[in-house]
Amino acid sequence: MVEPAKSSSTSGAAPSGRSSLRERTRAAMRAEVGEVAFRLFAERGFDNTTVEQIADAAGLSRTTFFRYFGTKEELVLGRVGEFGREVAEALAARPADERPWEALRRAFDVVAGPRPGEAGAPMDAIRLLSDACALMTRQWEKTQGWQSMLAPEISRRLGGPDPAIDLRANALAAAAISCFDAATDAWTACGGAVPLADLTDQAMGYLRETDAVAG
Repeated sequence: MVEPAKSSSTSGAAPSGRSSLRERTRAAMRAEVGEVAFRLFAERGFDNTTVEQIADAAGLSRTTFFRYFGTKEELVLGRVGEFGREVAEALAARPADERPWEALRRAFDVVAGPRPGEAGAPMDAIRLLSDACALMTRQWEKTQGWQSMLAPEISRRLGGPDPAIDLRANALAAAAISCFDAATDAWTACGGAVPLADLTDQAMGYLRETDAVAG
């Protein structure tokens, strides 16, 4: 006779494990398809690369592709969202005694600096966004979502209240994102002649001496 408690415990643990495995498998597949897609985008351009071509190069059917991505635009915008998480992680890792504005600037190095040979790196995504005008509005919305990732750490450094109502932390995060957006626009306009990191330094430097960012 099966003991109910043991049966319940066993059946309760398995779905959790399977769910975790499914999530890891899905994340790995999305990353692999993303690498393939960005290589094709670099070779052919965003507009000239079809979902069918991406799926074929990744060894998938068109139907399987859509199990992982709703559109090819999602491949690029998904990377933009990941960049926000990378900046937030870099910000949290900055020295505790560093001024908030300086910490924000250095955190943006993870997306402003080059990553040679990495498909889907920040500057690859930025180039794609500038080439595909239809993505620009959604990209702006995505980067604005970075504010909710950055403000809590800024609020912690400032000893502020609940990050959701910490006006100064949210203002600093929003200002930093706007500076980075301005730098990427200038970088795109000059064809990459000036390094994005330098332009980000300039944009954020204009505000560094004001009371708002003194920290």
